[in-house]
Amino acid sequence: MISVSDLRILILDDEQLVRDELSEFLIDPNFHIFKASTPSEAFEIMDRNEVHIAIVDVNLPEMSGLDVLEKIKKEHSDIEVIMISGYSEMDSVIHSMRLGASDFFTKPFRLRDVEHSIERTKKFVNLNKSLQEVKRNYSIISKEFYEAMGYEIVGESRHMKNLINLIGKVAKTENTSVLITGESGTGKELVARAIHYLSSRKENCFYAVNCSAIPETLFESEFFGHTKGAFTGASDTKTGWFEAANKGTLFLDEIGDMQLNLQTKFLRVLEDRKIRKVGSNIEIPFDTRIIAATNQNLEELSKEKGFRLDLYHRISSFVIHLEPLRNRKEDIPLLLDYFVKYFNRIMAKNINEVDEAVVRKLLAYEFPGNVRELKNMVERAVIICDTNKLGLSHFQLNEVKENYSDHYHYPSEEILDLELVEKNCILKALGRSNYNKSKAADLLNITWQSLDRRIKKYKIEK
Repeated sequence: MISVSDLRILILDDEQLVRDELSEFLIDPNFHIFKASTPSEAFEIMDRNEVHIAIVDVNLPEMSGLDVLEKIKKEHSDIEVIMISGYSEMDSVIHSMRLGASDFFTKPFRLRDVEHSIERTKKFVNLNKSLQEVKRNYSIISKEFYEAMGYEIVGESRHMKNLINLIGKVAKTENTSVLITGESGTGKELVARAIHYLSSRKENCFYAVNCSAIPETLFESEFFGHTKGAFTGASDTKTGWFEAANKGTLFLDEIGDMQLNLQTKFLRVLEDRKIRKVGSNIEIPFDTRIIAATNQNLEELSKEKGFRLDLYHRISSFVIHLEPLRNRKEDIPLLLDYFVKYFNRIMAKNINEVDEAVVRKLLAYEFPGNVRELKNMVERAVIICDTNKLGLSHFQLNEVKENYSDHYHYPSEEILDLELVEKNCILKALGRSNYNKSKAADLLNITWQSLDRRIKKYKIEK
C-alpha cells in the first residue's frame, strides 16, 4: 500500500503562484512533488518518473487540460487526475468526470479541500496498484506454470485471478502445509502441482498419493517403506513415499477418506518429521512439503469423529478452496476454447470454430463434474467432428442435461437439503449400476470406500 510519505504528485499549471502555493502546502504531509508549467514538460516528467496523482489546470498552453486528462488516461492509465479551473463551467466539470477525473475544483479553492481530495484519491491509487499486482502475478505465474508443465490454469473470473494470486504467494513458502478443498473435477491436483512447480522444491519429486486407495495393511510400508525380510513377501528394501518425496512435495489426494487409526500414525510422523521403515529401528528425517486435497468438509467430518481435528489443523496451515464451475460460468467459454485448441493439437485436427448454440447450451448447464466433465465433453466432440466447426450434434448436451435434472430434481423441484441430494445421487447411481458399488462409485466420481461409507451413513439397503 502507498504511504503518505511516498505519494508522488505532479502539479501542472501555467501559473507559478498556483504551483508554488500547492507544493508548499503539500510539503507538510511530506508528499513527493513534481511541478510543470506546460503539458510537454508534464509528460516528460511522467515518462521518467512514477506519478500517482496529477493536479491539472483546465486552461493551459500547448493543449487544453481536458486534452491532457484524456492523454494521461490513454498513456498513463494508473495515474489519478484532479482537475482545477479558473472558471465554474459545468460542461468542463461533466466532461472531465466522463474522461476519468477523480475530482474537480474551481479557483480560488481551499488548500485544505485539495488535501482531502488527495487523501480520497489515494484510496483509488492503492486499489489500482493492488489490481495491477494481481494482474502481474496472474500473467507471470500462468507463464511459469505453462513452461514447467506444458499446460495452463485457465480463467478470467475473479475467483481464478484470486486463486492464481494465492498459488503465487504460498509457493514462495517452502514448508507451509496446504489444504486444497473443492468438488471432484475442479482441478485440485493441478493446483497442487502448480504450487510445487512454482516453488523452490520444483527440481525435486512431486509424489501424488490417493489416500482412499491405501489398504490398512500396506499403510506403513507404502508411506514409510520397509527393509528386506521385514515381513513375508518383502524380498527387497522398499523406499516409502515420504522418503521418495524428500526435498520435494507429497500430495495426499482425498485425505478425508483416510481411516482414523491411520490418521493417528500419519499425524505422529508429521509432528516428528521422521519415519522408521517397517523392520528397522533407524529413524530417517525427511524434508517434505505436504499438500492435501479433499472434496469433503473436514471440520464437519471431525465433529462427526470421522477425521482427527488435530490432523486437520496440522495440514491446513493454508487453505485454498476451488469454486465449482457452475459458480464461475464466465470461465466456460475460455475453457472451451482452450480445450478445443488442446485436443486440436494432440489429435491433429483443424477445428477453428464453435457454434454459438454450443456455448449457450454449455452456459446453461450446471456441470456436476466441473472442469473435468467439460474437458471430457470437448475431447469426445473433437474426436467425432469431421469438419472445422463444432456444433450441438458433436455434444451429448441434451442427454446429459436430462440426466442431471432427473438426478438432482432440478429445476422443477428445488431441494436445498444437502444430505437428501447426496442420498438421491447415490440411489440413482446404484440403480443404474444394478447395485454394483464399483460402477456406482465411477458414476459418482468418488472412490469405492467413499461410497461404502456414505451407504452406511444413509442406511441404504438393496
